[in-house]
Amino acid sequence: MTDPEFAPRYPVVAGADFTTASFGQTPSQTVGPYVHIGLLWPDGENVVPPGTEGEITVSFTLIDGARNPMSDAMIETWQADGDGRFDHPDDPRGAVPSRIAGFRGFGRAFADETGTMTITTIKPGPLPAENGAVEAPHIDVGIFARGMLERVVTRVYFPDEAEANELDPVLSAVPEHKRARLVAAPVHGGYHLHIVLQNTDPDGDETPFFAL
Repeated sequence: MTDPEFAPRYPVVAGADFTTASFGQTPSQTVGPYVHIGLLWPDGENVVPPGTEGEITVSFTLIDGARNPMSDAMIETWQADGDGRFDHPDDPRGAVPSRIAGFRGFGRAFADETGTMTITTIKPGPLPAENGAVEAPHIDVGIFARGMLERVVTRVYFPDEAEANELDPVLSAVPEHKRARLVAAPVHGGYHLHIVLQNTDPDGDETPFFAL
């Protein structure tokens, strides 16, 4: 974000000691640029092993409030497997190991100089929701970046799931004119989504984010 409120400030202190000097925001109070310290994961972008049948790439380009790409950023993704199941005790249907060897459901990728991050995965299946509803195939995305005090969370849906997207209870809760911002565009080998972190115009193109 480029809002001055979020810009780090490192004042030069002269003629005073640390007990009396007025300091601004310190590095420990922001997410970036420290995503590159201790969080690097050599194969984190591979949600499935390379060469897995049906693998796709899903890429994201992160844009700040001034419409500049953010290279100092990281995403974490979480998704069901192709059957719409999680090998996790929080799945109310019970933890079920995926039929896809090496599928781990979780990914972590770091932005390049264009603000783009890419994971290699498989397309998730639909999920049961409350009151008999069904969630369309989607991937949950957590975003960590320079100037952000906390991560933000969004979702990416798939353009070839129009009917399922129409019925998805989460996507349906988003104002209609903003829903397309959560639907990826098809690209060679997979899908791509632009994520816009900030826009002062309430009707601007900021990506919808969700409270957890």
